[in-house]
Amino acid sequence: MISLRIAKPEDASAFLQIYAPYVAHTAVTFELEVPSETEFAARIQNTLPKYPYLAAEKDGEIIGYAYASAFKSRAAYDWAVETSIYIKDGFHGMGVGKMLYQELERLLAKQHVHSLNACITYPNDESIRFHEKMGYTLCAHFHESGYKMGMWRDVVWMEKHLPQDTPPQSFIPFSHLKGDLLP
Repeated sequence: MISLRIAKPEDASAFLQIYAPYVAHTAVTFELEVPSETEFAARIQNTLPKYPYLAAEKDGEIIGYAYASAFKSRAAYDWAVETSIYIKDGFHGMGVGKMLYQELERLLAKQHVHSLNACITYPNDESIRFHEKMGYTLCAHFHESGYKMGMWRDVVWMEKHLPQDTPPQSFIPFSHLKGDLLP
């Protein structure tokens, strides 16, 4: 059985086991060097006050994670986030990503977030199909945005909108949410 929980900085080592192959062997992430465990733990710690960071486990093993981060720093962007997800090799196609994104969206809706944005290296049919199934639509294609693994790489942006009031209610930092949260 797969369970979800809120990530903690101590998960950095397990998350790096998932993330490092993406950095070292793919253009899925534009990060060129695998971050240290200390750096990754700091990323988790720095994200959690404002946004959800989730871990998926199966039989006590972390098999995926997803999180939201700021889309832009200006105040008018408070209701927009960038979403990210990584699944451990061997666990794709088992519904882990769907579970993570559904919970991420539930929590972001409680924070009054409206716009979800995913930046995807192009081509990446698997990620694009996944995001389409989750209700995202293609909204932008940027050519030669990054250089990795000996070639220029494109990115596409996909977006999804959660229902919210207009004008929106104030953004609530993740650390201020009460009740109905994962353990």
